[in-house]
Amino acid sequence: MARHRMVVVLLDDVLPLDYAIPVHVFGREAPEAYDLVTVSVGGGAVPVAGGTSVVPDGGLELLRRAGTIVVPGYADAVDRELPGSLVRALAGAHRRGVRMVSICSGAFALARAGVLDGLTVTTHWSLCAELAERFPAVTVDQSVLVAGAGSVLTSGGVTAGVDLCLHLLNADLGPAAARHVARRIVMAPRPADGQQPFVEQRVVPPADDVIARAQQWMLVSLEQNLSVKEVATRFAMSERTFHRRFREQAGLPPLTWLRDQRIARTRELLENSQLSIADIARRVGFGTAANLRVQFRRATNVSPSEHRKAFTFGRA
Repeated sequence: MARHRMVVVLLDDVLPLDYAIPVHVFGREAPEAYDLVTVSVGGGAVPVAGGTSVVPDGGLELLRRAGTIVVPGYADAVDRELPGSLVRALAGAHRRGVRMVSICSGAFALARAGVLDGLTVTTHWSLCAELAERFPAVTVDQSVLVAGAGSVLTSGGVTAGVDLCLHLLNADLGPAAARHVARRIVMAPRPADGQQPFVEQRVVPPADDVIARAQQWMLVSLEQNLSVKEVATRFAMSERTFHRRFREQAGLPPLTWLRDQRIARTRELLENSQLSIADIARRVGFGTAANLRVQFRRATNVSPSEHRKAFTFGRA
């Protein structure tokens, strides 16, 4: 059987794990099925984000024989313009029916080549809003690990590239081969919760000073059973006015914003303390352990215990 030509495109400041994952999975674990090569624009050495450099097998001319093109993530992907020769080569490969794949921020390169237009895709959760804003023809799903359709596939942040590569193995060689490689690289099956447990929700101070003070007070009063009426009265506003101004500034209704902050605080306590679920529930304002479990799973698709386990390192 002829081996499938897998071409990994290395852009300047390529993310080291992002390019190492397909090289290891296809080049080392399944060399009987894949002929893997690396390329760069011009064929020269490529700087790696964080230091050192990597020498590719050749230049963009190697894309002409590709069966699959993988674009790993690279630094400053949001703002960096790419060489026209690369954009044209990626677009041309897509028109020829080559399978197009990105890992992490590599999605921006495919988007610049028009490969992602009309598709639902993903990238690292911290870059999803930028991808959606800069490429309005693309629908971005922050929550998933792998997204795309047909011959175009994208993956979320960094290690989600492993999920994508196993997905490709399953499609090309069947589930037995994918399971075999997963065991070889010690990759346990992922739950269907995608990137959601890793998404950080940052508090952005609003321009409205009164709403900013209200938010600050709500944050230090998480354990209380707060109502919109109570907060509005405390800051000398009618309930209706407070709700309107809060939504204008925060982009969310007050109680939705408050729930998100409680979830964020719950994550922090699960990851950095050994408090019981019941104690955390009281501290963050969810009241009972049962209510915390319901609210946390609804927001993250995993249970508090599963989240704690996933972020536990080195504890006895």
